[in-house]
Amino acid sequence: MTSMLFYEKAVALNREAHQKYTLTVQPDHFAFAKKTNSALLTAGEFAQAALDYPVVFVGQAGGPFTAVALLGLASDENLMVTAAGTWEPDTYIPAFVRRYPFVLAGEERQEALTVCLDEAYAGWNTEQGTRLFEADGSDSTYLKNMVGFLQQFHNEMNQTNALAARLAALGLLASKVITVEVDGQKATLDGLWVVDEQKLVALDDAHMLELARTGALGLIYTHLLSLKSVGRLVRLQTARRKAAAKALAEQLPKGGASVVH
Repeated sequence: MTSMLFYEKAVALNREAHQKYTLTVQPDHFAFAKKTNSALLTAGEFAQAALDYPVVFVGQAGGPFTAVALLGLASDENLMVTAAGTWEPDTYIPAFVRRYPFVLAGEERQEALTVCLDEAYAGWNTEQGTRLFEADGSDSTYLKNMVGFLQQFHNEMNQTNALAARLAALGLLASKVITVEVDGQKATLDGLWVVDEQKLVALDDAHMLELARTGALGLIYTHLLSLKSVGRLVRLQTARRKAAAKALAEQLPKGGASVVH
């Protein structure tokens, strides 16, 4: 998954060009994520995310692999983003999503990292909102915190990718196809990988101790337990379809069609 997924016009943050920029979060802020069914997830987020989402690994056979939270059952549908562009209430929002409209460019090419922002976001203006730079040109507290957040996310994703690579090296990742049925229609998600629990328990004591002491074992079982959250996605999709069908029915003329002679 590309880290630039949500960005229409990502440009490098420039102290002169963006000196007067201020940010006002829009009411439909999360609309940018409405057409993606997964989000990158750091290992440190597994515990919180697992309460709301299936946490799985993605990648090609042979790697590399990384971790994601599944947000929907269709390739272009995010069940967490409402029609109003808000996130489902009382649901964890992955850091991958929370960092928007900022991003670190160069992550995938191992180049020097550059702080970028999406100039296409409607929340940018120069009159009100949160400043990026102070009047003297120095970084605002908000910008400093955001850059720190971006760097932390980058570092934790590297650690998560290393975890996934280790699980793959131990032969623990198995290809998984998730098939669900919603109102008689089947949906299939492939390209997913999960830990094979039988292979896990068959590991020798030395490798099991390694996983336990590094914290990987706890993350593995959090991941496995999270797979039960597929049912939540099914319920959300079912509710969305029923609501859409009801809205359509209410728009249709009542009493049947009239015949004009």
